[in-house]
Amino acid sequence: MDPLPSRNTHLPQRRANFATVAEILDYAAQGQTGISFYSAKGELLSALAWREVRERAHVTARKLIGAGFAVGERLLITADTWPGFFDAFFGAQYAGLIPVPVSIPVGIGGKDAYLDQLRRQLAASGAVAAVGIDDLAGFLADAAKGFPAVRLHGGKGVLDALPEKAVDLRPLRPADLCYIQFSSGSTRHPHGVQITQRALMANLAGMTGPAGLDVIPGDRAASWLPLYHDMGLIGFLMAPLSCQLSIDYLTPRDFARRPMQWLNIISRNRGTISYSPSFGYDLSTRRGATQVPADLDLSCWRRAGIGGDMIRPEVLNRFADAFEPSGFDRKAFIPSYGMAEVCLAITFSPKGAGVRTDVVDRVALGKDQAAVPAVDPQDGHRARSFVLCGRVLPGHLLEVRGPDGKPLADRQVGRIFIKGPSVMPGYFGEPEASREVLSADGWLDTGDLGYWLAGEIVVTGRAKDLIIINGRNVWPQDIEWALEARRVVKNGDAAAFSVDTGAGERVVVAVLARVSDAEAGEALARDVAGAVREAIAVDCDVALVPPTTGLPTTSSGKLSRARTKANYLAGLYTVPGSPSKPIAA
Repeated sequence: MDPLPSRNTHLPQRRANFATVAEILDYAAQGQTGISFYSAKGELLSALAWREVRERAHVTARKLIGAGFAVGERLLITADTWPGFFDAFFGAQYAGLIPVPVSIPVGIGGKDAYLDQLRRQLAASGAVAAVGIDDLAGFLADAAKGFPAVRLHGGKGVLDALPEKAVDLRPLRPADLCYIQFSSGSTRHPHGVQITQRALMANLAGMTGPAGLDVIPGDRAASWLPLYHDMGLIGFLMAPLSCQLSIDYLTPRDFARRPMQWLNIISRNRGTISYSPSFGYDLSTRRGATQVPADLDLSCWRRAGIGGDMIRPEVLNRFADAFEPSGFDRKAFIPSYGMAEVCLAITFSPKGAGVRTDVVDRVALGKDQAAVPAVDPQDGHRARSFVLCGRVLPGHLLEVRGPDGKPLADRQVGRIFIKGPSVMPGYFGEPEASREVLSADGWLDTGDLGYWLAGEIVVTGRAKDLIIINGRNVWPQDIEWALEARRVVKNGDAAAFSVDTGAGERVVVAVLARVSDAEAGEALARDVAGAVREAIAVDCDVALVPPTTGLPTTSSGKLSRARTKANYLAGLYTVPGSPSKPIAA
């Protein structure tokens, strides 16, 4: 079995000028490109031309229609990276159903938490069916208990078992919803983002056009990103499909085990477009930089996107240093900014510019909310680097607003607002939550903080994560990164937040306690507190998190400081020096 070709020989490329997802797949099915699935060892497991994806989707659609599911009903799908997901997702599009892609379990020991998450997503979406990989059939059955509206649930076999009837397809129309996306951080109180066909088409046009990735014939995508996350589903399914590209897939689990396979697949198949959050580049460097295959050739990789979390320039620099000898061009990096409530993309950095940073004075940033250039960029105590994330997509407007709601000038930090055709109409079935973030005239409050710099946006963090100590703004990322830089904890092993003590805010740092006894835990806590004091000149309390529990994450795998704080307040973590459960509990 050979990989599918990167170029269609007879089908002219159309770059995201369609009205619906079904129309996109109908056109791509006329060519030779498609999707390929790889194992952790880099073996090609299966390949489906877009023509076959469409044929399988039609079969699934006729089964769903024949089973009596009505137009507009919701189909929950556990979105693993396998052919069955494509059958269900695209089948729903042709059947007139609204797919609801959700995450699969992450880590171990989280069955109860995952079931709770599924139940909340079923309730929030009002889904009438829930399907996924066979390994999750039991989870879906348990979650569906208490939901009499869920008429079908189980592994892919429950769909296959439905009779295919001779019925007319009823594909979703341009004015319809496309799917419901649960936004990051919504595990406890899930908000289902309504992704409309029109909003998705607008976002795809911006992403794939000259202001975005500038996709050209012969481009090839490679991805390990989860398909339940907006960057995986839109960035590395919908966007390549809308330009009739071939896509090479590695599951997130296999990437975590063998991150070098991501780079090997790009090299071997001459991939040109791939994206990752910072931690993906970091993991690839830490696991693979010392054993780079002699035949690794990344000179083909012309669009190395970065997004999905706070962009860490030092991580990208280490990646580029490690893989430049293998042909990687650091100018291929494209920092970007986006969120599920705007489908995916909001801004892109200019292609060929690479990673550009603005180094500002940390004191002025915290005290005056002003991004004043640092006097000494090398001063780790006073200097703070942020990455420029580019210009807003055509047809969209972006404003940085102060507390009074008025737009701010360059280098003034405020809340980021976005308006345009990609913005969601609201959260599914939640008018009140929608009104909290959407104004009557269509402006979305992103909840992010940032500032303008010569027409480009610089994102500094989340407003709700901001820590305010004695009138001074402290970004939790500063604390977490300082601990990692000083090698007090490993990457991703710390979460910083603040609590109200009644006499003011107090910084708390929760760290994963990879220690064997209480004495070692106390030593770790002292090291963490000392490093925080040195880095940002504030005292903090340290909470030790059991390794068996781990730090909570969002559905997209990002650190959830809100849930970490809730666990801390519930007494689930050990605080050295106070009565509590042992670390290993």
